[in-house]
Amino acid sequence: MSTRIETTNNQTLRTAVLFVLMAVLMVWTAWAYTPNLALTILNMGLISAVMALGVNMQWGYAGLFNIGVMGFVALGGLGAVLTAMPPTSDAWQAGGVRIVAGLVIGAGTVVLAVQVYKRMAAGMRRGLVTAAIVIAGYALFRFVFVPGTQAIEAVNSSSTGYLGGLGLPIVLSWPVGALMAAGVAWLIGKVTLGLRSDYLAIATLGIAEIILAVMKNEDWLSRGVKNVNGLPRPVPYELDLQQNADFVAQAASMGFDAVTASTLFVKLNYTLMFAAVVIMLLLLAQMALKSPWGRMMRAIRDNENAAEAMGKDVKRRHLQIFVIGSALCGLAGAMMTTLDGQLVMTTYQPLRFTFLIWVMVIVGGSGNNFGAVLGGLLVWWLWVMVEPLSQQMVGQITAIMPDGWLRGRLIDAAPHTRLLLMGVLLLLVLRFSPRGLIPEK
Repeated sequence: MSTRIETTNNQTLRTAVLFVLMAVLMVWTAWAYTPNLALTILNMGLISAVMALGVNMQWGYAGLFNIGVMGFVALGGLGAVLTAMPPTSDAWQAGGVRIVAGLVIGAGTVVLAVQVYKRMAAGMRRGLVTAAIVIAGYALFRFVFVPGTQAIEAVNSSSTGYLGGLGLPIVLSWPVGALMAAGVAWLIGKVTLGLRSDYLAIATLGIAEIILAVMKNEDWLSRGVKNVNGLPRPVPYELDLQQNADFVAQAASMGFDAVTASTLFVKLNYTLMFAAVVIMLLLLAQMALKSPWGRMMRAIRDNENAAEAMGKDVKRRHLQIFVIGSALCGLAGAMMTTLDGQLVMTTYQPLRFTFLIWVMVIVGGSGNNFGAVLGGLLVWWLWVMVEPLSQQMVGQITAIMPDGWLRGRLIDAAPHTRLLLMGVLLLLVLRFSPRGLIPEK
């Protein structure tokens, strides 16, 4: 018993020390570079920590290998647009009714086909009737839906060309983004969670690419690759603060000019909001992990056959944790779009929103929520800071070298060392601390 208490105390101390060192890195960044850069890194690090928490729940709790994180993050960004942007009245008048009618026809076709398939006796007749319903429903859907999309996209396509959103406060888009990702994850999970882990990874990656392809090509929904700019903000605009005499006077009394002070004030507000979300999620995740539900999920992860023999519905629990983890990724996607103030579809790349998130989970400690948060902060700091640090280091090394091919190649290659560092970091962690910096107890 005393050994167990000592181990717990040692891990608690290790966790505290690592988070203090992370805070020191942020303070050093603010001192060596600018506070503006430090807050920028911290904000994206907190959002990455939310994504890492979601993946950690799927992999660390249940052993689900989901490499379609990018798709759920993009759905969260779409949720921000659909919630916060004002509706485009001309577009709704041009084709809104057709869009709604087409979606209803499509959903009705799927429901009718499923019900007919379930109720009819097995045989060729059931297959033919089901196929006829699907074909007829699809033809009717296309007949109603396609002219509606064309009419919407023709409405001032240079600046709108889409239906817009509900015009609600953008903070409400955070739970909306989570719900959208959870809904799609439920549909995906019903189909794919019976697959083996490697097939599940391939399926989730393919589905994420399908989600992105739909969002890029359906301009009526999110302007596709034309981008949605000017999303409302939950914090003041810098220009408004700079025109506020009281704010300018207070900034001057603290030794800041109005531009610098307004930028720091806005980013600090985002930091407080994101930190509150991370802390709340971390507390809930810890409560879930220590509950009977959390112990059951880890038992299923360690031995599915034994859990099934004890009467546990493994597929249902896998679906449950898959939906929860994907919802956190959707939440993070909505938070990121709020921070950016725009939805840019070309930014959703597997390297950033799948590979890097997995590195955060592995480096931080799979199965440990504190490790996921630490991994999100640390790996994102490295991802951003490696480039300027490597350029400075290469500049100092090559300063004594004569101008020539070798010096030019070293200087040109310096910005790309971030990819090398991520690989080296992952190898070192897997070699010397295979369970992560803060391993699961």
